[in-house]
Amino acid sequence: MKEEMRQCQNCKNQFTIEPEDFVFYEKMKVPPPTFCPSCRFQRRLSFMNERVLYRRTCAMCKKSIVAMYPAGSPLTVYCNSCWWSDKWDPLAYGREYDPSSSFFEQLKDLIYATPQPALWTDYPSLINSDYVNHTATAKNCYLIFTADYCENVLYSSILLRNKDMMDSLVMAESELCYFDIGCGRSFMTHLSEDCRECRNVCFSKECVNCSDCFGCINLKNKKYHIFNQPYTREEYEKKVAEFAIHTWEGLEKARAAALAFWLTQPHKYMHDRHNERVTGDYIYFSKNISSGFIVRTAEDSKYCQIITMPVTKDCYDLTLWGDGAEQVYEGMIVGGGAQAVRFGLVCWSQVMDVEYSFWTMNSAHMFGCANIRQREYCILNKQYTKEEFHRLRERIIADMNGRPYRDKGGRIYRYGEFLPSDLSLFSYNESYAMDFFPLTEREARERGYEWKELPVPPQAPTLRGDAIPGNIFETPDSITQDVLECLECKKPFLIVPAELALLRRFGFPVPRRCFNCRYRERMSRLNPPLLWDRTCAKCGAAIKTSYAPERPEIVYCEPCYQAEVV
Repeated sequence: MKEEMRQCQNCKNQFTIEPEDFVFYEKMKVPPPTFCPSCRFQRRLSFMNERVLYRRTCAMCKKSIVAMYPAGSPLTVYCNSCWWSDKWDPLAYGREYDPSSSFFEQLKDLIYATPQPALWTDYPSLINSDYVNHTATAKNCYLIFTADYCENVLYSSILLRNKDMMDSLVMAESELCYFDIGCGRSFMTHLSEDCRECRNVCFSKECVNCSDCFGCINLKNKKYHIFNQPYTREEYEKKVAEFAIHTWEGLEKARAAALAFWLTQPHKYMHDRHNERVTGDYIYFSKNISSGFIVRTAEDSKYCQIITMPVTKDCYDLTLWGDGAEQVYEGMIVGGGAQAVRFGLVCWSQVMDVEYSFWTMNSAHMFGCANIRQREYCILNKQYTKEEFHRLRERIIADMNGRPYRDKGGRIYRYGEFLPSDLSLFSYNESYAMDFFPLTEREARERGYEWKELPVPPQAPTLRGDAIPGNIFETPDSITQDVLECLECKKPFLIVPAELALLRRFGFPVPRRCFNCRYRERMSRLNPPLLWDRTCAKCGAAIKTSYAPERPEIVYCEPCYQAEVV
């Protein structure tokens, strides 16, 4: 087949379907998409609430719980202990398919009828980690999101195998780190970005196998450097002490100096390590990846994002996780050995042949199911024989194509599209889409999304932002009893004892911004999931990069970067 240009029915922009794309769609037995890759990504993200949490009561045990859904929501919400128990039967909510009604409307009714888990976690694998979301295998963790195998980690996101860490983003196999972005296999690395195998490094970027470096960029196998200049050990320790980063003023001054210095040095057109034939950004240990974004240990995949665990193979439009997933198309939070999943939301733990299903575990041959475990050959949570299942599935697909669903924004959904945004359980400003595709309320409503007023913590601040102690060594234990006022958004926030203990261990002052504002600061440092056409600042070669043309960074193609930096 030849490549074809199509018009996205959402943004109306042109997008290309390549010959290899048609081969994949044929293998998955799905039609080509009618949304462009970026709009498909945005649509999937609108179904996930990562960080907006509420207090409400479990509908089964009546305990007060933290949940993704407010108390006024029409959903039935169970605490995770009750949801994971055998005290209820998903098949009790099963219903016959009604050919006179839209399939998507029937699926929406089923989703609202079945009990929802308060938080999307692998609850049995959590130890003393009640306040986490999209997390598995965590111990003593607090407000971490999209994380696996972490211990004593706070206020961090997109994590794999980290320990004793806080306020970090896109981190793997690291320990004792603070306010890092995109670092891996590092120890005592703080306020740094895109570093690998580093130790005792601070305010540094794109450094590999370095130790005792401060404010550096593009160094490899170096020691005792400050702003890329070498020092003796004694000179280094004396000069670093003069920055006084144990104080708020010293920390902010050093941060500004480091950011300014980084802009004077070349930046590689993409963030990557140990890859073969990849395009996109933040791609590591992967091969044959096209237009990927935050992808680790994946193969032969395209338009995938936030793939964190090995090994993901032969997937298109998969957002979040991986972990043995194969042949997944248009999936959100799919992994754990999942195979042949189409249009699935939270499908995992050895699922196979699953379509248009939500919170499906340890199951096979499912179509249009919700909150179901350890079943097979089910449609709308009703069990069928193998022959009955396949006959009804074909009938539903024919109905979806013959009488397509039209969402609030006027977009058409036949078989082959991901779930309509109307089926999301979250408003747009609650969803993960706001982090990568921010919209105003007016923009969101014009595009058919829901919007709601988000909760404000009820506590009144007892300590203004500019009155928070500025020296960690002079900060009393009583700071954990205060309600602090965020210096930026003015909302109240708390310092928990585990946080204070880590800050003292690191030697950094108590933050003056709430954890949400700190998160947004880190996200602003992460390049967006978009590619622009630019030219190398040194040789003029054409490059595709996530550094937008108007940005101030000096961007090099790979040959020029390797020649000058490595």
